[in-house]
Amino acid sequence: MWNQYINATAIDEVLQTLADKGERARIVAGGTDLILELERGVRTGIDTLIDVTRIPDLDHITIDEDGFIHLGPLVTHNHCVESRLIRARAYPLARAAWEVGAPQIRNRGTIAGNLITASPANDTITPLMALHASVTLQSTKGTRTVVLKDFYTGVRKTVMQPDEMMVDISFPGMTSTQRGTFIKLALRRAQAISIIDVALILDVQSGTVKSASIALGAVAPTIIHARETETYLAGKPLTEDVMEQAARLTMNASRPINDIRGSAAYRLEMVRVCTLRGLKSLRDGEEQAGMPMEPILLWGSSTALEATSPYISPAPIETTINGKKHTFKSGHEKTLLRLLREEGNLIGTKEGCAEGECGACTVFLDGKAVMACLVPAPRAHGAEIITIEGLSSPLPAGEGPGVRESATRESSIACRASASMCEPSLLAEPSTPNPTFTPAARIFFTGAMPDASRMFEDGQCATPQPVRA
Repeated sequence: MWNQYINATAIDEVLQTLADKGERARIVAGGTDLILELERGVRTGIDTLIDVTRIPDLDHITIDEDGFIHLGPLVTHNHCVESRLIRARAYPLARAAWEVGAPQIRNRGTIAGNLITASPANDTITPLMALHASVTLQSTKGTRTVVLKDFYTGVRKTVMQPDEMMVDISFPGMTSTQRGTFIKLALRRAQAISIIDVALILDVQSGTVKSASIALGAVAPTIIHARETETYLAGKPLTEDVMEQAARLTMNASRPINDIRGSAAYRLEMVRVCTLRGLKSLRDGEEQAGMPMEPILLWGSSTALEATSPYISPAPIETTINGKKHTFKSGHEKTLLRLLREEGNLIGTKEGCAEGECGACTVFLDGKAVMACLVPAPRAHGAEIITIEGLSSPLPAGEGPGVRESATRESSIACRASASMCEPSLLAEPSTPNPTFTPAARIFFTGAMPDASRMFEDGQCATPQPVRA
């Protein structure tokens, strides 16, 4: 799929490679969209991937003295879900990030990547538009900042040039009088593309709306603002009549299409319904209903060290898998799934959907669960990987606690809901009479619903049954 793979260690190295290679090079961070596009031939002419995940300090979420929040280019969806700052000062973004894919996807997919892909159905663009975000683009020629509403020129089209890297996302944090939410409608409650989504932020003082920001996704070629609604709400209390009219105005601002997920007429009505639902939740102070305080992240621990020297394929891939050192002299052009199965002969990691849906290829990469079918094989260089095989037996004597022993201490369960429609294989501590589900549980999915964790949180699964490892 690619001829050269570079694990960059500094932004300057990335920018120089982009300047030299032009449209033949692409940055890869999460890669959850890019790898699929390369495998399916949607993107052609790319021979170099530049991995930026080892560059230090790019995954920080900070707030400056002017109250602007900054997201580094490696901030993932789960970083936003977990961040107390984002929860308090940019809740619509936290909610949208939690609505993206399964935990493994949220562990790899970055907010910057979501913005750059530029699909009008991408969840995090909508709240960032409502938050009046800007992005900073950098190249060897200089740096420029673009307001997010001016960043998009059409479906999957932006003003970003081939030699540029998105190095910052910034927006003003919500004030003490502002409240916001994000509502997504899809064909199912988890792991689904938006039919429509809406982000609402209101500044309410003394019971009156002082200002409103309402953004809509999946109803136009780009994310749009409901300008007439924003103007209408200013200076009004959130009465039933006002909210009903605001919802109708928002519906009228939409320009949806017919597609396999829904008709234009259905989308229009759902914009009205979801806008009304959002306004009522803000009025009643219930905008965070349904958002767990401790969402499932699938983060473990890792002793792997960040790479301090550049890696360029086809140099050997040196990695640690299930506590053992491995060196691979082939497989640089493959996904991590294929490297593990074909070069490593670790066939417990399965290929199911091959597009990041089923979770059969789940492994832990540097302490976080990921879908191996969407990770480039060279990312394994210098990394620590745990596969399902690593849970079957302890490490050799003298090499510290086994993976199995470490994982079982965290307690876990197995789902037996809906005739095994979702069966995350979870380890249970055999000596624990009543194991309970914890956010730290290590999950290796073998079924068709990787985000079964949300079904547990929503109370939709049958009573979890303990199983022995």
